[in-house]
Amino acid sequence: MDKIMTGAEILLESLLAEGIDTVFGYPGGQILQVYDKMYSYSDRLRHILVRHEQGAIHAAQGYARASSRLGVVIVTSGPGATNVITGIADAMIDSTPLLVICGQVGTAALGTDAFQETDLIGMAVPISKWTMQIRRPEDVAPAVAKAVYIAMTGRPGPVVLDFTKDAQIGSAPFIYSKCSFIRSYLPVPETDPESVAKAVELIEESSRPLVVCGQGVILSGAEKELMEFVRKGGIPVASTLLGLSAVPSDFPYYVGMVGMHGNVAANMMTQKCDLLIAVGMRFDDRVTGKISEYAPKAKIIHIDIDPCELGKVVRVDVPVAGDAKSVLSKITEAMRFSNHDEWLCSARHYEEVEDKEVIAPEVRPTEGRINMGEVVARFSEVCGNDAIVVTDVGQNQMSAARYSRFKRSRSFISSGGLGTMGFGIPAAMGAKLGAPDRQVCLFVGDGGLQMTEQEFGTIMQERIAVKMVLLNNNWLGNVRQWQELFYGERYSQTRMLNPDYSLIAAAYGIKYRKVVEREELEPALREMALSDEPWLLEVMVEEAGMVYPMIPPGKRVDEIMLSTDKWYDDRG
Repeated sequence: MDKIMTGAEILLESLLAEGIDTVFGYPGGQILQVYDKMYSYSDRLRHILVRHEQGAIHAAQGYARASSRLGVVIVTSGPGATNVITGIADAMIDSTPLLVICGQVGTAALGTDAFQETDLIGMAVPISKWTMQIRRPEDVAPAVAKAVYIAMTGRPGPVVLDFTKDAQIGSAPFIYSKCSFIRSYLPVPETDPESVAKAVELIEESSRPLVVCGQGVILSGAEKELMEFVRKGGIPVASTLLGLSAVPSDFPYYVGMVGMHGNVAANMMTQKCDLLIAVGMRFDDRVTGKISEYAPKAKIIHIDIDPCELGKVVRVDVPVAGDAKSVLSKITEAMRFSNHDEWLCSARHYEEVEDKEVIAPEVRPTEGRINMGEVVARFSEVCGNDAIVVTDVGQNQMSAARYSRFKRSRSFISSGGLGTMGFGIPAAMGAKLGAPDRQVCLFVGDGGLQMTEQEFGTIMQERIAVKMVLLNNNWLGNVRQWQELFYGERYSQTRMLNPDYSLIAAAYGIKYRKVVEREELEPALREMALSDEPWLLEVMVEEAGMVYPMIPPGKRVDEIMLSTDKWYDDRG
């Protein structure tokens, strides 16, 4: 005979049935039935008590991206639900699998403006992969099974369950069956063999092909297939911001990151290639620059699991719908061995220019204040290029992306599409919980840190050994850079008065050290890296520092600023 349970108990049993062992959350009135039952599940389900619901959802994002598992969030109704909205939107645009469970008032009170009632379904539908309001206890288990299946299959994303109080309190038999099929939902489209054949034909006709890989390669687990494809075709490969670490940084065909602050080689080769092969990326405007003049000489093959992305932003000559791992295997098998050594070697010229004009002064200065880039580069060296790098948003993000080096996949976690400041601290602690055996380092600015620094309390309580490098320039640095370049140096509301972070770290029992002089940097980084405790390393960096190269908004991706007064000139 099936066991009778309350809806709250059915929820917890359903999570366990899906292999979930960690959840992030914050209790409140309309989810107390779940938290009361959770009291008896502490030996099977680890709950991470955050200090703000936004911290819960960003932590779940970091956990999911580091571990490839489902991130789970449990919060109450009203402000608890609205506080996770930013994270839901962030997870949706960055394709992060989350299950967000929010309490809700009882069904009789719906629509009455009851205390802490909000229309979560109305808010979440446009920014989530699927939503459902649970009104009966017998619907809990099927809802969880369906939600997990939708979140984790196809193009991953956040799903939202609005859990009414009477559904939590009421009782029903516990029957759980994992979901493996939903009528009308096709998570992985069937790949058209003709599109594969056309892609192979274009590849074999090309003399200057370029692969641009996005996070879809990582989500598909297609890293090995990508490298086999590139080797067989002799094709240079670049990555998007969220595609970083899909191939190792020292992979011989890798030419760098594309986009606004990307590498000169990757951006220039985009404009000169005769075939662009986009794999698991969505042609974000920060990648394409002036869209009407993007890759003007190239035919385009676009491989993506989401058919809606094909042709959405750029014209595509051969759209290939399907899972990147499977599609790349089929193309590789069908095509001939080739090499494009002369084309690949052209990247070396661009790399030399960038090293001389940008990297050398940024990473290897001998005087002046410390730069963000040299902090990132030194840490990467100290960790043997094998840390999970998490960033907040701004100059710290771009410096971390440009100067980190990677040995293995799932090593770069950042808010890409939404650009959410405050993402860094909770995402880093979630990443450490998702990958406890790996070194996890956060690069964060003084602006982003103060948005979610309350999560130091979570780090303290759970003893999460995350390493946090505060790149402190006393400014909202990225906005200040735009104000200097495009707004006549009118620095409106970007100067920051910062607290004494040593006192804040001490209050939370977090190891702390401050670096001002260059000779202090490497010893401090080594001390932090060798520690098995949480750390905050504050580095005072150049206040007027800039992140270059930079493609100004509205410009082509070959219109590249190397410094404030110098542009890349490819005419000779």
